[in-house]
Amino acid sequence: MNKTWILNKCTKVDKVEELQKLLGIDEVLCRILVDRGIDDFDKAKRFFRPSLDELHDPFLMKDMDKAIERLQKALINNEKILIYGDYDVDGTTSVALLYNFLSDYSNNLGFYVPDRYNEGYGISINGVNYAAENDYSLVIAIDCGIKAVERMQLAKQLNVDFIICDHHTPDEQLPEAVAILDPLRTDCNYPFKHLSGCGVGFKFLQAFCQSQNIPQDRLFTMLDLVAVSIASDIVSVTDENRVLAYYGLKQLKENPCLGLQKLKELGGIKGNVTLSDVVFKIGPRINASGRMKTADASVELLITQDSTLADAIAEDIQKLNNQRKDLDQTITEQAITQASENKAKKGLVLYNPSWSKGIVGIVASRIVEKFYKPTIILTEENNKISGSARSIEGFDLYDAIAQCEDLLDNFGGHKYAAGLTLKKGKLQEFTERFEQIVSETLAQKELVPKVYIDADLSLSKITTQFYKILKQFEPFGPDNMSPVFVTKNVVDYGMSRRVGKGKKHLRLTLADYDNFSHIKNGIAFSMGDLYETISKGNPFDICYTLQENNYSGRKEIQLHIKDIKV
Repeated sequence: MNKTWILNKCTKVDKVEELQKLLGIDEVLCRILVDRGIDDFDKAKRFFRPSLDELHDPFLMKDMDKAIERLQKALINNEKILIYGDYDVDGTTSVALLYNFLSDYSNNLGFYVPDRYNEGYGISINGVNYAAENDYSLVIAIDCGIKAVERMQLAKQLNVDFIICDHHTPDEQLPEAVAILDPLRTDCNYPFKHLSGCGVGFKFLQAFCQSQNIPQDRLFTMLDLVAVSIASDIVSVTDENRVLAYYGLKQLKENPCLGLQKLKELGGIKGNVTLSDVVFKIGPRINASGRMKTADASVELLITQDSTLADAIAEDIQKLNNQRKDLDQTITEQAITQASENKAKKGLVLYNPSWSKGIVGIVASRIVEKFYKPTIILTEENNKISGSARSIEGFDLYDAIAQCEDLLDNFGGHKYAAGLTLKKGKLQEFTERFEQIVSETLAQKELVPKVYIDADLSLSKITTQFYKILKQFEPFGPDNMSPVFVTKNVVDYGMSRRVGKGKKHLRLTLADYDNFSHIKNGIAFSMGDLYETISKGNPFDICYTLQENNYSGRKEIQLHIKDIKV
């Protein structure tokens, strides 16, 4: 797939020079910092040395005082408290965080995670009835609930109080809960709007600690769960999230909860842990339980203190994850076939009643990656057509789906990811309207993926010291991605080769066209078809990120190639 390269042009040269004098590091690194808004010494200090003291006051969040007052009342009166969360990684880590912490103060805790297939996303009627039937007078809903208007009316009739902790976009009408914690409320002045669901739960517990004069040390030991949610829910890794992720990854490396330690072992994670490790090795395993069966097992794994039980649950989750991979591959291949038959369309609505509802979100992401179009993957479950949607840069998927609201039973999500359920018999009309909205919104040139390049870099500058400073830019994630560099006119040093299954990938050994004194190794996934061209000695341009490669006990700085232009 052709990609458009966009090289960032720094316009604040004076700021770069000033910062370089203050920090004494390479000019290229200073330019990247300035481009990311880090243009003075104090900002640089906060960026390179995140501090828990920089966390915002949780009581700045709307309704926090009401939420704490209701929680305190429940604890004083020894009420039964139910923690209700979504079935994805953010939801299950959220439930585990609240359960683990509040178990120090209550013996009357329970948790509830809805069944993806029978109840769907959000607060369900079954969940509300379960709370009432089991005498739970307070439910803390986390990572869901902001749209549960009708469910809250039912809860009120059944005398069940709800505290809603969510981070999704609310509608104009808010549910009638005791308290609603959501930084995206239009009437909420909380200074950071991009918390994960687990992050909102963390702020709730932080406020509880402050109100009770409880040291927050115990809470901070649970930041591993928050870091996992930040990585898996793909929220902005800036401001407060950078602090939470930084210390959460440190906890994940040094002393994670038992369940996360088991998942690290299954993922082969040793030493430092990155958000990328979480996204590709920990998150999918937590998700596998809710995708293939129910997410209860994931929560049990994250709250248990029993090593034998943790081993058993982790083993079951590993099996489910392997099943998920096989199913994922099959459905993706079928979806690619459908998408190829709809090449003329700017948006893709793909449907197969036999596809697994638990897999469609992953498949939607893969289709976007291959075809670069807003994509909705739908299946049928219990006579309802529902599924997941993923978007491309610049297209507000949530808004597009909202324009089809009259055709839907429900929907929710973000700008780039959403879930939806169609009304019966509305599939064709929805498909046509969605395509019309996409066509009217996106020009053809916007359907070409872009690679944003931070800086031009010569191979000679890629030194151990340069990489050491670059590593301190971590944790990388949305709004603080690993910097992308471009180097022009490189050539194959003569040792490049095709590698991997089907020889699809390239293992590269590169040098500057006119200077062979700085040889660098790289990996280019799915670019094996370029081997014949580059092996002939033709110069080409590369854009890439830098990563550390550990091979046979030897560490080296490796170029992770994102694209090649001959």
